[in-house]
This record gives sequence, C-alpha cells and structure tokens, in this order.
Amino acid sequence: MNSIQDNLKKIDEKIRAVTQKQNQDNLSIPKLVAVSKRQPDNKVEQSILAGHRVFGENRVQEAKQRWQARKIERPDLELHLIGPLQTNKVPDAVMLFDYIEVVDRMKLAKSLAAEMLRQGRYLKCFVQVNTGEEPQKSGVLPGNTDEFVRFCREDCGLNIVGLMCIPPVDEEPAMHFALLREMAKRNNLSELSMGMSSDFEIAITFGATSVRVGSAIFGAREQH
Repeated sequence: MNSIQDNLKKIDEKIRAVTQKQNQDNLSIPKLVAVSKRQPDNKVEQSILAGHRVFGENRVQEAKQRWQARKIERPDLELHLIGPLQTNKVPDAVMLFDYIEVVDRMKLAKSLAAEMLRQGRYLKCFVQVNTGEEPQKSGVLPGNTDEFVRFCREDCGLNIVGLMCIPPVDEEPAMHFALLREMAKRNNLSELSMGMSSDFEIAITFGATSVRVGSAIFGAREQH
C-alpha cells in the first residue's frame, strides 16, 4: 500500500469515527475534498488510482492543465474550486469545475450566473464567508452574509447549496465553525465546507458536510 493510499484510508477512518460519535441517525459521511493545488502530478495520479475522485483546486489555470483531459477520461471525477476566482476566469471555471466554493461578491455572482446560462452548466455553489473578518482574506463578512445569499439566489438564480470558511490561523477554529453553522441554518442551507488537515475532525463536530484536506494526504505542497 503506497503512502497516499494509506493516508486516504486513515483520514476516511477518522471522518467516519467522528461522524458516528456525533450522530445516531446514520447521517451521511462528510465528503473528503483532496486539495491537490501545487501538488506533483504523480501524487495526484496515485490518489486517483487509489480510488479517490473528489479534488479541490485553488487556481483555474493550474486546474485546467491538470484536470481537463482527466475529466474526459474519468467522468466520475468531481472538482471543487476553493481559491479566489477572478471574473475573467469564470468561463473556464464553469466549464471545468463541478462546485464553486468561493462566491464572495456581487460582480462574481452575476458573472457566474450569466456564464452558467451560456454554457448550460448550473453548478452547485457555496458562499465563502470571512468569519474572522480578515482584511487580506476573501469572503463575505458575517454581517452581510444573509443579504448576499438572498442576492445570489433571488437576483442571480445561483444554486447556493452551502457556506464555506477558512478560519484565522491564530484562532481556535471551533467558534468560526459554530458561526458558519448558525448562518447556514438561518438561510436554510444544508452544506458546510469547513475544516482542513489540522482541524477537520473539529469541523465535523460542528456539522461539516465536506472537509478540504491536502497536506495530510499528499504531504507538504511544493513551494513556487
């Protein structure tokens, strides 16, 4: 068993163990989004050969080079955009990805809606919330989230299925996960994308339906 296959198995076991502790109603197991950004292609291929099919990428151009041909060869692959999206990259993003997790401003929401209509691809979307109100980070501020979700749904017709957050690195993530959960409940959203390699088990206890794990699967990212 190669190390990546072993890592995937260990993480899956942890996800299932935490989920089973948290509920007695056989709720669905949170989805594991393997964050493949800036990872060597051979490691990504190992994870595919190990049976994994759900991946997260930060940059549209990098993702296009890596996944465009693969998605034709393997139609069961599912690709999530988890990094900031510029409006000029929207056509490629809509063509390539299955989920857009980073809807965070009106201009982007309008651009996505128009492009999805043009392509006839109506992707599932998450609103990214800047729960820590960090000036350097993308995301809607918590106080603006309800209004923005309504705008995306009612004015743009986007299929907003959930919320996503990346807590500040120097704060306990639990309060950010709790905040995101409450905002999702208020807006009748069933999906929560939260939790990474260091805190995905905590995120599951707060209701994460998908977790984004990179280094725990692939090892440290290549530095450019």
